[in-house]
Parts: sequence; C-alpha cells; structure tokens
Amino acid sequence: MAAAAPRKKKAKNQSAEAQFNYNLNSHSKSKDLRSALSLYDSAAGEETGVRLSQHHFNTLLYLCSISLADPSTKDLALEHGFRIYDRMVGSGIKPNEASVNAVARLAAATGDGDRAFDLVKNMVPLPNSLPRLRTYGPALFCFCEKLEAEKGFEVEEHMGRNGVALEEAEVAALLEVSSETGKRDRVYEYLQKLRKIVRCVREETSVVIRNWFNRFDCDGMEIELDLGLIRDAIDRNGGGWHGLGWIGKGKWVVEKGSVDVDGKCLCCGEQLACVDIADEETEVFARSIAGLALDREVKANFSEFQDWLEKNGHYEAIVDAANVGLFQQNFVEGGFSVSQLHAVVKELYDRHGKWPLIVLHNKRVRALLENASHRKLIEEWEENGALYTTPHGSNDDWYWLYAAVKLRCLLVTNDEMRDHIFELLGSSFFLKWKERHQVKYTFAKGTLKLQMPAPFSVVIQESEKGSWHVPIAGSDSEESAQTWLCITRTSSADKTSNQSLAMEASDNGHESSCKGHQQSLDAPEISDSKTTTLTGKRKDRSPSHP
Repeated sequence: MAAAAPRKKKAKNQSAEAQFNYNLNSHSKSKDLRSALSLYDSAAGEETGVRLSQHHFNTLLYLCSISLADPSTKDLALEHGFRIYDRMVGSGIKPNEASVNAVARLAAATGDGDRAFDLVKNMVPLPNSLPRLRTYGPALFCFCEKLEAEKGFEVEEHMGRNGVALEEAEVAALLEVSSETGKRDRVYEYLQKLRKIVRCVREETSVVIRNWFNRFDCDGMEIELDLGLIRDAIDRNGGGWHGLGWIGKGKWVVEKGSVDVDGKCLCCGEQLACVDIADEETEVFARSIAGLALDREVKANFSEFQDWLEKNGHYEAIVDAANVGLFQQNFVEGGFSVSQLHAVVKELYDRHGKWPLIVLHNKRVRALLENASHRKLIEEWEENGALYTTPHGSNDDWYWLYAAVKLRCLLVTNDEMRDHIFELLGSSFFLKWKERHQVKYTFAKGTLKLQMPAPFSVVIQESEKGSWHVPIAGSDSEESAQTWLCITRTSSADKTSNQSLAMEASDNGHESSCKGHQQSLDAPEISDSKTTTLTGKRKDRSPSHP
C-alpha cells in the first residue's frame, strides 16, 4: 500500500501584511479603537513590510467615527482620525464614499460643518465615490444644530443636484432650523416635503411641528384666497392638500387626538380626505401604462381600445372579469364562475346606479355564449355597453388597468398587480394608487362582500381652512388607535365655513375622484332619486339574474 503523501505544514509565520490585516479586522469586529490605533502605529515604518491599502485606512476611519459616541474614546478618535485621513491622501490613495463619510462625521463632531461639507463637494466623481444620503448627513445636521439655516439649505440644494433624496430625519432637521430662525415660508415648504415622503411622522418630528405652531401665529404672512381657488388646487392635487401657503389668521390651536372610523377628527370635527395621486401624476401614469401596453400588445388592438375609451369614458368602476370568475375555482369541478361575476356586476349596479365596465378576453366570451343562460347575460351586458372583449393574443391586464387609471375610477380585482409595479412608476407610486382605487372582494359561503377603499387617508393633510392633521407613528399593532396632531385656527375655520355656505347654491360639491367613489359606492343604501342622477348616458336597466 502506497504511503500517504505528507501534508504541507501550515506556515507558522504569516507575512507581516497578512498578520496586520487579520488583527485589524479582529479589532474592527470588536470595535476596539485603542488596539487598532496601536496596531496602526506599529505598522507606520517602511521596514515593517506593511503596505496600507484603502481598505485598511477605511477600517481605521470607521472605528474612529463610531467611537465618537463614547466619551472615553471621543478625543482619541478625533486626535487620530484626521491624521489617518491626511496620511491616506498623502499616500496617493483616493478616498471613496466610506472614507468621506467617516471623516465628515469627525468634522461635524468638532462643530466644523464647513469642513464636512467641503469633503462631500470635493469627492472624486467615480462610481464608488458618489455621495449618498449618509455622506451629507454630518454637514446638514451640524449646520442645523448650529442654526446656520442658509448653509443647511445649501447642503439640501447640493443633494438635489446629485440626485440624493431627503428622508424624514433630514427634513425634520431643516424644518426645525427654519422654525428656530423664523423662516415661515421655509417651514411651509418642509411641511409639504414631509407630507410627500412619509405617511406618519415619528414622535420626535411631531415635537418639532408642534413647537413651530405653538410658537408662531404667522400673522402678516397669510394669503387671502377665494375658496373656489383653494378647492380647485386640492382637487388637482388628488385631495388632502393645496400647497398654496399659510391660510387664515389667529393663534394656532395644537391638540393631540384621534380620528373616528369614517375620518372625522375628534378634536375639531373636520372630515379628513381620501388622498389620491394628483391629476398630473395620473396622466403620466396612464401614458406609461399605454406605452408599455403598446410595446407588448398588437398596437392596432390597444389603440382601438384607447379610442373606444375616449368615446365611452363614463364608467366609475372597472371589473377584472377573469380574476372574479376564477376566484376560488381551483378544485376538480371548478371553472369560470359566471355567477360570481354576475354577483359583482349586480352589486356595483345596485350601489352605483350605473353599469361598470367588464373587461373579459374574447376566448372566454365565446365559451360563455355556448351556454344559453350565460348567453342571455352576455347579451345584456353588451346591450348596455358594459362589456369590452379583449382580442385574441392580448393580455387583458393592460386593458383593465389602463381603463381604471385613465378614467380615475374604481377597479374590482384581487390581483396584486405585482407584475406591473416595477415596470411602471415605482412601487410607492403604484401602491398609493392601488390603495385609493382597488376594490377587493370575497365570497363567504357564496355571499359577496366588496372591500371598498378606506374613507380617508392616514397621511399628513392640509385642509381648505388652512388647518393641518398629522398622523404620528406608534405601535405596530393595527388594532391600536392612531394618534394625530390636530392643528387649527378658529377664526379661519369660521370664515371658511361662511364661504362654504355661500357657495353651496352654485357649487355642485366637486370633490377628488377618490372621495367621490367612496361616497357613491361604499354607501349601503342608494335612494331611487340618487340612482337616477348617477345613471350614465346609455339606457340602463336593472340586470337580470342568470
């Protein structure tokens, strides 16, 4: 039997550089700054055989930056951190984003926001050294803490030019410095930015907002606007805000309270809005869907649908018929359930007083026409203009999605539409639209239940009266009551109320599409007179039973 080959002995002595790298990584993992600095000092001479790399310098700078929070190591970190960075640059090693972030934190810790900002502005524009949100943070927060508002605004502008978006902490800091320095227009601007990027504010952000409204009355800065102009702006924006500036006069009243299940503030009695995407966003959204559909569908077919929809755009609800008909049909005898589809259509008609638009592929329509009872139902839908049959080879998803967005109406489907999200305008944008337009459904023991959109949105809201309602993030439990900041001025509320009464005779109460849908579809009882009023252009008659 042949003797086994002798194993190579593991080298007892690693190279000096490998040993340095191993020890430095160990000190980094244990966050041991003192040992890391001692190791660094021992490798300072050329005779040690250690060539310091960008990784080595970044590890040391990282340890210095995270040691600032500990009073026992803060001075040590500041003393060595800048020297390490100077040696890095002097050695011809280009700092990357991680390097700049660490040193900017050191600079900010000394109160030198200018140095922190200069580091960011002087970054080499390479892919691995592009500034990020965290890179700007030290300079921005330093300027805000020192009440150097204009410098803070300059940082924000630089961020915008580099495509770096603010998050809540940064907006809150800019809001606070604007408040502390009495920059009222800036406060308004940052409240609007906060509204765009968060649904609920953190408790610490709510304190900043509360302090502003408790401190300043804004007298002399308010604008006097016609109520109709304000309402038009709110409608264009999708509801929930106008963005026209401070409205009203008098002392602010700030309270913490809650909102009932229908969206009525229990502090001031104001009804919160169901917030939709803005008109301009809706148009962009519809064009994006159409563009994608035209790329994937037979152009003539989808263009024909677009033309048809332009001439027949009176619908207030779209039904994803395939989704409804195939719901819970994954059993042996399961198939396309016409009874389920009919139940949804009939429920919408009974609630709405109008026929919805049913979107169904022609293959399924042909199959349904082979059954006499189903044929009668299909013919009824066709006679009343309630059915659009998508052509052979098409994906009916594009048709019902485009119709719902273009007509700004409700969409009945349980489809989560995940296939479309990443190809459209971004998940957050699409999710916001779905939240306000999608109607889900269930069939419990054969009984239909529509799950309508919520009657109001849990987001920062600015009303036509000039009041604000700000939801505060709290427990993760959905059962917990949502806490709100209610911010009002009695004098402006009274004035707006009087204007509203004066407008009632001539104003038809045009509201945002989302709120209008909630009122017309979510009400369990519809009077005969209301049904007549909501009937569409076509001759409508009650749908028959299959």
